[in-house]
Amino acid sequence: MAKSNNWTKEETIIAFNVYCKVPFKNSSKTNPIIIKYANIIGRSPSALNMKIGNFGRLDPDLKKQGIVGLGNGSKLDEVVWDEFNGNWEKLAYESEVLIAEFQNKKIEDTINAELFDFPIGLERETIIKQRVNQSFFRSTILSSYNLKCCITGLSVSDFLVASHIKPWKTDETNRLNPHNGLCLNSIHDKAFDKGFMTITPDYKVKISNYFNDIQNDNSISDFFLKYDNQSISLPDRFLPSKIFLDYHYQNIFKK
Repeated sequence: MAKSNNWTKEETIIAFNVYCKVPFKNSSKTNPIIIKYANIIGRSPSALNMKIGNFGRLDPDLKKQGIVGLGNGSKLDEVVWDEFNGNWEKLAYESEVLIAEFQNKKIEDTINAELFDFPIGLERETIIKQRVNQSFFRSTILSSYNLKCCITGLSVSDFLVASHIKPWKTDETNRLNPHNGLCLNSIHDKAFDKGFMTITPDYKVKISNYFNDIQNDNSISDFFLKYDNQSISLPDRFLPSKIFLDYHYQNIFKK
């Protein structure tokens, strides 16, 4: 029996998940991520890529850059966008559960096997959900920055971190908000987390005066001082929130 041309809500939610995971400019029917998820939901890569374009037309971040996405889309696209855009925790977990179900798997089968050491019950469920959500956040942030550190341009994914601007423990509501993320290399992520550097609300790197006493260390100059006042590379979408950046500057940065 041929698959209906009409997308279900479940398929559309998964498409929105993929929309967040693929750099918009790199979305095509030949993109491996598009092919992977198209196979999972039983759609052609062309159809899924078109759905990604439909979401693009709804994204205000893309519109600001003059990127309009595709001209046509369904009412269901708008319904899913309105339901999940801004409700990132709901999108992350529900969409990943659906992806697992389409593969006849349980959500715990999609994450690290070490979880099976945990006892059954609420603790296990909480950890599973946290791991799933963290993985979604990382994929979303790294794709938004085209898999490059926004300060150095480093593009080795194993060295990249989806860094929270407002810390995970500080703001539960915005833990998965992609506007609360930066793609940083692991060294600058640690320095940002500890307040030895910040990103100002006008998207410039600012290095703490803490390093003034050790300027004769060449590595300090190479890793930190040379980036002072440099503008970061901005993402195609999910621009870092100036409110969150100001919070980091005022509350975490070591002035």
